[in-house]
Amino acid sequence: MLPTFSKNKTSLPTLMAWFWALSLVLAPMAYIIIISFMTRGPYGGVVMTPTLSNYTKLFDQGLTPLIAWAFLRSVLMAAATTVLCLLCGFPLALFLVFKSGKYRNLLFFLLVIPFWTQFLIRVYAWMSLLSDNGIFTQVFGTTWLFTYKAIFIGMLYNYLPYMTMSLYVNIEKLDVMLLDAAADLGASQFVKFVKIVLPLTMPGILAGSIMVFIPALGEFVIPDVLGGGKKFFIGNLLAQQFLTARNWPFGAALSVVLIIVVGLSFYLLSRLGKGRELEELI
Repeated sequence: MLPTFSKNKTSLPTLMAWFWALSLVLAPMAYIIIISFMTRGPYGGVVMTPTLSNYTKLFDQGLTPLIAWAFLRSVLMAAATTVLCLLCGFPLALFLVFKSGKYRNLLFFLLVIPFWTQFLIRVYAWMSLLSDNGIFTQVFGTTWLFTYKAIFIGMLYNYLPYMTMSLYVNIEKLDVMLLDAAADLGASQFVKFVKIVLPLTMPGILAGSIMVFIPALGEFVIPDVLGGGKKFFIGNLLAQQFLTARNWPFGAALSVVLIIVVGLSFYLLSRLGKGRELEELI
């Protein structure tokens, strides 16, 4: 006999959802916020002595420009990655929905199969392809490794499926009769795209943008490996504070600032999606 769920009673799935939300999201975030107000130990780690120095350090004359540029590079990189994924993902999603025919499932499978491989392995694979002996150097006659080109290739490759899948789900729901009616009225392919396809897929565009922009904002593995650590982003600065400098409280303070930036970005994108439609999609 199947279990019944009442709106007036808290069901087991609801309790489990709250448990995972509290244990995997809120609790770690609360811990980061708490240690951001603590003191660094003499040999690293955290000493439970309250202080505001980790936040005042953000405004240090020698450190503030470094942090500001790292944030600016990260925002620009995330924005450029989002635009690249949208420009590549939209035609790909349209092709999967309207032109792939009986090969749709196979092509969709090929789109998601890279996720079966560990993220770091995929990044190092691109490091090999972009190296002096890699295929890109042989074809184009120049080394792309440790440049911005290499970083954006790695970002596009790893985040394109997120954008494409969001658009695919939205485009698949399009009413083809609207396109046929527009064609009967003499609308060109461009007009049909601008007047029908683009407005109706806007929730998918915004959802895909969130799924790409937010993780790309804190990315540090791809810039570190494919950029050779020469391009300093906020993710690299955070990793340096936690792993190299062992200054966990200051790293936590930087993390809190990044969380605020991500929250504001999510809020602005949600406002662009007019709230309800985007929330339903996500």
